[in-house]
Amino acid sequence: MGKSAENPRSFISEVSLVGRGGGAVKALAGFKKSHHTVPDAVNAATSAFLGKLCAEELAEEGEKFFQAAKAALGYKRAQLSLEVASPTAVLTARDFVLELSYVLDAADPGSYLVTRTLHSLRNAELIEVAEFDGLFAGQFSALVFALKKGVRVEAVIDAVEGLDAKDEAAGVGLSVEYPSDCRQCTLHAAGVDAEVVCDGATLEMRFARKGSPRELVAGFAELRRAFGLTKVRVLAGML
Repeated sequence: MGKSAENPRSFISEVSLVGRGGGAVKALAGFKKSHHTVPDAVNAATSAFLGKLCAEELAEEGEKFFQAAKAALGYKRAQLSLEVASPTAVLTARDFVLELSYVLDAADPGSYLVTRTLHSLRNAELIEVAEFDGLFAGQFSALVFALKKGVRVEAVIDAVEGLDAKDEAAGVGLSVEYPSDCRQCTLHAAGVDAEVVCDGATLEMRFARKGSPRELVAGFAELRRAFGLTKVRVLAGML
C-alpha cells in the first residue's frame, strides 16, 4: 500500500471532502416570480440563468467562510483570497482550497444542486486543530480518494464476490452491489458506517450524515484498514 493505513494524516493531501445540498430554483434570492420562469431543461442558457439567480447566496456563503477562516486560523490578507464568479466561488487559503458550485439538477431542472468541496490540504496537521475542524463542522458527507493506478470495476466486483465468507481475515466483511453495466459498484465493509462507490478512477466514501473533516478522515482510515486486511491483491492495492 505504500503508506500506513494507521495514520490518516499520511494521505490527507490526496483526498477531497465533499458536501452536497440543494433546493428549488424559485427559492433563490435572484428569482423574481413576476417575470422569471422555472427552467424545464439543462442547457447553456438555463445554466447561465442559474448563475445570475444564485449570485447572492454564493457571494454570501463565500464571504462567510472567508471571514470565519480568517478569524479561526489567523490568516493574513496574503494568505487568504476569495474569488466569486457565479455559479462558482473559490476560497484559497494557505493550507487548503474550498470550492462552492451551483448546477441545475439534470433529473429535475426546477431544482439546483450545490456542492462544497474542500481539497488541496497542504498541512495535514490541520485535521487535529479544533478551530479548523469546527470551521467545517457538519459540512461534508463524502470523501473522495483518487486511485493512483485506477482499477477495472469488474475486477473489484469479482474480487469481492470471490472472497471466502467463512475466512474473516480474508473477507473483512466486504460486500458489493452493482448495476448490470458495471459502470460502478458500491462496497460495504463491516464496521464502517458508510458506503463506498468505485467507478474505476475514484473511491467515494458516502456517510449517512454530514460531519467534520476529522470525522470523515477517521472513517476513511477505518476503510483503509479493512482493505489492507484482505489477501486479494486487487482490493489491498486500491488504497
